[in-house]
Amino acid sequence: MTSAAEQEAVPDHAPERAGPPVWPGAPTPLGARCRVGPDGVTGTNFALWAGGAEAVELCLFDPDGTELRLPLTELTHEIWHGFVPGIEAGQRYGYRVHGRWDPWTGARWNPAKLLLDPYARAVDGDFTLPPEVYGHVRDWPQQHVADTVRDERDSAPYVPKGVVVQDDDDWSDDRRPKTPWQDSVIYELHVKGFTRLHPGIPEHLRGTYAGLAHPAAVEHLVRLGVTAVELLPVHQFAHEDHLLRRGLRNHWGYNSIGYFAPHAGYSSSGTTGQQVGEFKRMVRALHAAGIEVILDVVYNHTAEAGELGPTLSLKGIDNRGYYRLQSDARRYADYTGCGNTLHVVQPQVLRLITDSLRYWVTEMGVDGFRFDLAAALARSMHDVDMLSPFLAVIAQDPVLRRVKLIAEPWDVGNGGYQVGAFPPLWTEWNDRYRDAVRDFWRGALPDVRDLGYRLSGSSDLYAWGGRRPYASVNFVTAHDGFTLRDLVTYERKHNEANGEGNRDGTHDNRSWNCGAEGETDDPGINALRLRQQRNLLTTLLLSTGVPMLVAGDEMGRTQDGNNNAYCQDNAIGWLDWTLPGDPGRAQLLALTRRLLALRHDHPVLRRRAFFSGRPQGADGLRDLAWFTAEGAEMTEPDWYAPTATLGLYLSGRDIPGRDERGEQITDDSFLAVLHAGPRPLDFRLPGPPWAETYELVVDTGREDQSTPPGTEHAGGATITVGARSMVLLRVRA
Repeated sequence: MTSAAEQEAVPDHAPERAGPPVWPGAPTPLGARCRVGPDGVTGTNFALWAGGAEAVELCLFDPDGTELRLPLTELTHEIWHGFVPGIEAGQRYGYRVHGRWDPWTGARWNPAKLLLDPYARAVDGDFTLPPEVYGHVRDWPQQHVADTVRDERDSAPYVPKGVVVQDDDDWSDDRRPKTPWQDSVIYELHVKGFTRLHPGIPEHLRGTYAGLAHPAAVEHLVRLGVTAVELLPVHQFAHEDHLLRRGLRNHWGYNSIGYFAPHAGYSSSGTTGQQVGEFKRMVRALHAAGIEVILDVVYNHTAEAGELGPTLSLKGIDNRGYYRLQSDARRYADYTGCGNTLHVVQPQVLRLITDSLRYWVTEMGVDGFRFDLAAALARSMHDVDMLSPFLAVIAQDPVLRRVKLIAEPWDVGNGGYQVGAFPPLWTEWNDRYRDAVRDFWRGALPDVRDLGYRLSGSSDLYAWGGRRPYASVNFVTAHDGFTLRDLVTYERKHNEANGEGNRDGTHDNRSWNCGAEGETDDPGINALRLRQQRNLLTTLLLSTGVPMLVAGDEMGRTQDGNNNAYCQDNAIGWLDWTLPGDPGRAQLLALTRRLLALRHDHPVLRRRAFFSGRPQGADGLRDLAWFTAEGAEMTEPDWYAPTATLGLYLSGRDIPGRDERGEQITDDSFLAVLHAGPRPLDFRLPGPPWAETYELVVDTGREDQSTPPGTEHAGGATITVGARSMVLLRVRA
């Protein structure tokens, strides 16, 4: 161990044995790529960007862990490269990068630490984070300066290795669904959590990519009626030290360390490159079923955390080149709450991210991305900038501008909340939709102004710059927070299992427990909870915009009140497939399937353009109209008055746009009545010109949801809407 003043040579621990020659090779592409070299010799080209480094060693590992170090002597535009004859797919490798140790200026080179190639396409091994993997002396007595004291212990025995992967880019048998945005229904799921307990999946495939590709898993998605799965992070990730010390693991995976590698822990076939082929087969299976694959990606920070975090990859390659540092360069700028923030303004960082995105589209077959804390990526030097290099590059990239792009439009820094601000091409998680719908059904909205905007596509947020209603990804729940069942079962978070004294997770749940905290045997409370779940699901799936469901909400999944189950790689974080055996849960699943089929069949529920709200014909019929319980159109004062009831009329006669054959799109018209009041309500149905007759299609007050009610009512008649329930009526021609 040395201090900053003792920076002489680091002892060479490499075994003394002859290795293969290293030919010059090429600086592109970055990473390790099998290729044919001079004179038809096969081997692998290695290329690593390491700005400011003084030397780079390629480290090759035999199956028994024996290490061979090969200096890379070719340097082109800060890229160290070389071609090694005879190196084939399956070879494990890493890098040692030499340079100054001067944390006060942000320089943290330490060749004692084996580093993962940022472009590694497969990773073998687990990150266990013993003291040896830290670039500084973690247990230095004076902790306030511990990060300035270099640790010279060799980390190679304790860190995963990159794996050389054979190129296999033949996607000729794959057919991407290419579902238009307005027709999309997103289903957020965790590869392991969704499949780990599925009884129809063979046990050795549960929790893996192959498990998600299994017909039993695909069948559920197809029968449900979703068009895309949004996978929680599948980039190679590491577990945080504070979790490992408590015997827990990072379950969600928002702690990336390898942006090209499928997470090896989800592979059933092996971790020395087999995970790549298994992931591709999963994508093909989902595409064959008409389901797109969207990845939740974490390019805002890495698993190396702050100055007291481990040295695993980028920190040891060029700390100053990859991370945003404060004016005191020992410290990291943290817009993510995770200790560090990637410096996306830097060309090499921008290249890393865009190369990774293109790789997952062109070579792994995915159809889009949801960007975690996307506002952090849109920051220029400090402020969020919608003309930032990252957004500009995405907008002009011929590959990336064609795929689905979803922003989580906030980060934890100043000015980070950017809902409604991202440019065209982007859709956004709309948390204002979530909050308004939750507040309405728990009786906490002062009026229905905000709810009206959210149900009709959030034009107040997105009707600019050519954006469309599908810019709004509508959701009531997400992986982060209560499940749908817990939203109506708990008013307080119960995160004790996380081991953080229930301090973690949000306090702002906007939930209502319906009269008792937690599970209960009270039949009245349980019936109300099921009805509230039906209300929330029905509202979501009938709203204009792109609906996002969370896996298991359609059958009443619970996390026992844990609203931050990021470290619960157990029954709390896994989907319980026995739930549909309960009659109430089975009816919830049946209703979800019916609502998604209804959405699929009716373009009036999947509009490509915002409503005008103006008369569309001589009869004064509008494409969108709002009604009070008295059957009268709402006036300006009605929007400001306290109310628990809202009527929404959608005209199928006035849908803008044409179909693929150029024909005008027409559809049935619908009337939805949302009633959050505690007592039944008499609602007068609007008469002509709105409708002569209505057919009841959905009534969330009914326990049996397997078939439509089918009751007809005359226009102008009064119907009774049950307490805290929602009805949908179709206008009969």
